[in-house]
Amino acid sequence: MDASAVAVVAASIFVWGAVAARIQRADVTAPIVFTAVGALLAALDLVDRQPAPESLKPLVEITLVWVLFSDAARVRPHDLRVEAGDFARLLGLGLPLTILAGWGLAAWLFPDLDLWLTLLIAAALAPTDAALGLPVVTNRVVPARVRRLITVESGLNDGLATPVVMLAIAGAGTAEGVANAPGPVDALLELFVGVLVGIAVGAGGGALLRWTRRRGWAADDFVGVSVLGLALLSYTAALVLQCNGFVAAFCGGSAFGAAAGRRGRSELELVEQASGLVSLLVWLAFGAIAVPVMFDQPDATLVLYAVLSLTAVRMVPVALAAIGSGLDRRTVLFVAWFGPRGLASLVFALLALDELGPAADPVVAVISVTVLLSVVAHGATSAPLASAYGRGAALRGPSPERPDTDVPVRGLPRGRVHHEVR
Repeated sequence: MDASAVAVVAASIFVWGAVAARIQRADVTAPIVFTAVGALLAALDLVDRQPAPESLKPLVEITLVWVLFSDAARVRPHDLRVEAGDFARLLGLGLPLTILAGWGLAAWLFPDLDLWLTLLIAAALAPTDAALGLPVVTNRVVPARVRRLITVESGLNDGLATPVVMLAIAGAGTAEGVANAPGPVDALLELFVGVLVGIAVGAGGGALLRWTRRRGWAADDFVGVSVLGLALLSYTAALVLQCNGFVAAFCGGSAFGAAAGRRGRSELELVEQASGLVSLLVWLAFGAIAVPVMFDQPDATLVLYAVLSLTAVRMVPVALAAIGSGLDRRTVLFVAWFGPRGLASLVFALLALDELGPAADPVVAVISVTVLLSVVAHGATSAPLASAYGRGAALRGPSPERPDTDVPVRGLPRGRVHHEVR
């Protein structure tokens, strides 16, 4: 990337920060903008369209660490208590069924791929990204219960899918004969130890910060930097102990959120801003690398999988998980459709590319097509469907529910919501 490309990227980040609130009222999200910027840079030959995987590895790893930590830390146990049944259905039943359905579909449509690679496709595309459906989760005409359901699911399912993704990468590495690839058994042991390390670091750091705050020892103007470092510590401590750092980051964030007390949320703002910045760079890399390849080499099978992944593979498991929840049919369909695939899926694809090399190319292609289609489809339908669903919910009368809370929505400004989109 030459100086001209760096200047365009820097200018894009600045302009987005300066006008984001105004642009978002027109339902244009950061992923759409920076994917387009990346594609433009590639079209102008200002960036290398086929960078070495190792050049992207630091960006990919730090993005996933901060995203997993902040997402998990934002969802405190209190947020889950009242509607625990709804969240348990989506995450405990809907997510596994989505992975199984995607796995079966990938094995059918891509028979040349081994089962580990098809599992990798399914697991990487299972997490959702609420930031791609901005008008849905910031429009108060949509009932608060539904917005919480979508955003909390998005905040937790990437972390829950991470062990399956890492297990699939390990299995694929063994099957493909990749040098130094850990086997599935070793990967499971690394995941287990990563959970313990993450909990120890997150809970210990949160408790220590709470203790020092009470005594007036903590510097308010630096505590955000401390939490940023704690997120990295949960990851690097796991690497030192040769276990899974991404699972440690997710568990560390969850433990920190539980141990740090009420002020812990405000202390996450710097982590979220940092993860927001690196996330923009991942979207830009996606636009520069994946979009030109997809247009140069269109594949009907990839598009078919992407369409089914965003519809049947997502919607049928959610509908099954919602049985007995008390949610009406319109609400189930609404929640099932708004499961955009976004940042986590892209990061998993780039990790697979780094670990598996050319063997991961088919996986990256499927994920890239699905994410690009999701950016377009969910971006185009979020505002009109949110307004239509909200008006229908208002006609059916108010439902008993607790007030709005600050739920985790990756990449969105805090404290700002949309009213009815007309």
